[in-house]
Formats: sequence, structure tokens, C-alpha cells
Amino acid sequence: MKDNELKIFSGSSNPELAKKICKVLDVPPGILTTKTFSDGEIWVRFDENIRGQDVFIIQSTGQPSDNMIELLIILDAAKRSSAGRITVVLPYYGYARQDRKDQPRVPISARLFMDMIVKAGANRIIAMDLHSMQIQGYVDIPFDHLFSRPAFMKHFRAKGIFDDPNVMVVAPDMGSVARSRSIAMYMQKGLAIIDKRRTGHNRAEAMNIIGDVSGKRCLIIDDMVDTAGTIVAAAEHLKAVGASEVMCAFTHAVLSGPAIERLKTSEISTLFTTDTIALPAEKILPNMEIVTVAPILASSILRSHRNESISDLFYEFNVES
Repeated sequence: MKDNELKIFSGSSNPELAKKICKVLDVPPGILTTKTFSDGEIWVRFDENIRGQDVFIIQSTGQPSDNMIELLIILDAAKRSSAGRITVVLPYYGYARQDRKDQPRVPISARLFMDMIVKAGANRIIAMDLHSMQIQGYVDIPFDHLFSRPAFMKHFRAKGIFDDPNVMVVAPDMGSVARSRSIAMYMQKGLAIIDKRRTGHNRAEAMNIIGDVSGKRCLIIDDMVDTAGTIVAAAEHLKAVGASEVMCAFTHAVLSGPAIERLKTSEISTLFTTDTIALPAEKILPNMEIVTVAPILASSILRSHRNESISDLFYEFNVES
């Protein structure tokens, strides 16, 4: 066995996405045993030699929080097995919303867990659609930030959304304006903005709509949907002021708490999301279209393995002006 061979391993959070990535790359999935003891302790073992190899560990760190603990344990095992280079691939990075100290006596959990990932043995991190771009600056190791936009754009072209002059892109809050503007410019569509007032954790009230959406097919763009309060309220406001249809595209389908019930009775006609988070059958709605990001992650892994530029994959989408 030669040194620096490409090895891809998956944690328990999203094995199906890892299989898709391996299929795109025509690489066999790495053999990793994971067990949970009766008291909840997690145990892992690499069942093949990784000494001197270029190891990629795929793990989304959303609910439950055990996914983060499992990732740290896998990293420690890889480091102690003398892997040549260890890259963590985070299709979804949980705790990303806790990215600053915005009130007294609270943690910056996004920084805490990045520190732990590095301490556990990561040499490089690849993540997709971070909730906050500043998270890249939390670590002193190479950090590649990927975008789901190419996958969505390909899907929208196939659906005819690109060709419909009546489509308008909508930012669901002020924090999403840069992302939504970039997509609107690429699609050559108009942009509307919802001025949202947040009243507490997981509670939001949409207040004002900036832009004329009357008679438009509105496409809400967001990085994640958790309890779905924001997009459901946004859809209601858009319909109330004359939008003919409301669609929603978001990368990370967290969909916790009342999200599914809210979405079932919402004004949203179509939900576009990705497979960065593995969804159980009960969370997959009839109006939901899941777009795979496996080709993007696979290309990024291969380019990283070959020490090639990753930013070239997203050059045409990096319009943030």
C-alpha cells in the first residue's frame, strides 16, 4: 500500500451521503466500526490500515449531539492510527448559530467545537454553507467553505425556474441578503427582502416586505430551516401582499420541533433542500425535492487530495456585491 492514498470514512450521521460521494469518486468506502454501549459511550475502530494515508471523515454534526462526540472520537482514532493527513468533511455544522457573544454569560459554541475538532486531530476542514462565514476564522488550519448553489442552480434550470420571468428571489431576513442577492444576480431575477423581527429563540415574526412581489412566483433562499417559523411566516406575508406562489430553497433541513407540522399547513408550494442532513421518512414531505450535494463534495475531496484549487469549482457563483 502506497502512502497518501485517498481514504473516505463515514460517521453515523449521514452514511448514505458518504456512499454517494464514494460512488462519484469510484472509491470504496472505508471500513469503520462504530458501537454504542448500553450506557451511551461511543466506541470506534478503523478496520483497515490508514498509516500514512490521506483520510477524509464525513460527518454532519447536527442532532443528536452524539454526532459531534462520535466525530471527535473518530478523529482521535485516526490520529493514533498514524494517518498521514486527516480532513473533516462537515456537510452540516451544528452549533454554527452560536457564533458570537451577543448577550452576557453565554458561550461561543461554534468556536468551542471547532477548537475541539482541531485538538482531536483534524489537519483540514471542508464545510458546506456555514450559517456564519466568520467561523472559518476560528481555526488556524486550512478551511474550505463550499456552496450548495451549483446543485440548486442545476436543479432550477431543469425545473424551468431560470426561464420563468415571473420568478423573484426573496431573502427571508436581513442576514440572508448577501446570499439571496448573489443568487438573484446569477439567475437575473428581482430581489425582495423580508424585514424580520426575532422575538426569542426559534421564534420569529416577519414584519415588512421590501420590494413588489404582487403576482410573482417567490423563491425564498436560506441556508437552513430549523423550526420553520421564519419561512412559514414569510410565506404567509408574501401571499398576503399578492404573491402568486411561494417556493423555498434551503441547504440544511434541520426540521426540528414543530417544523413538519408547520410546513404541512403552510403556503409554500415546493420545498427544495439538500442531503447534507439525513432525513427520516416521516420528515420527507410530498412537496419536498431533495437535491444531492454529493458531486460537489466529491469534487472538493478529490481536488483537496490532489492539492488542486477548490475555489475554481465555485468561481461563477462567488458574486456577493
